[in-house]
Amino acid sequence: MTLDRAVMFFAGVMILVSLALTLWVSPYFLWFTAFIGVNLMQSAITGWCPAALIFKALGVKGGCAFN
Repeated sequence: MTLDRAVMFFAGVMILVSLALTLWVSPYFLWFTAFIGVNLMQSAITGWCPAALIFKALGVKGGCAFN
């Protein structure tokens, strides 16, 4: 799995987790979903993503978007 796919997979999991928390715990977890969306937009514009840095440190090989 490349770094790009790992970041996209992680973002998808986090969105599903935040939606489940919104449904079963508190509607305030929608703010977490919004944060994830803003982070996705920011990383698309700048090419910098905190999750990509973590995955890279864990040894996931680079992809096209995050080197």
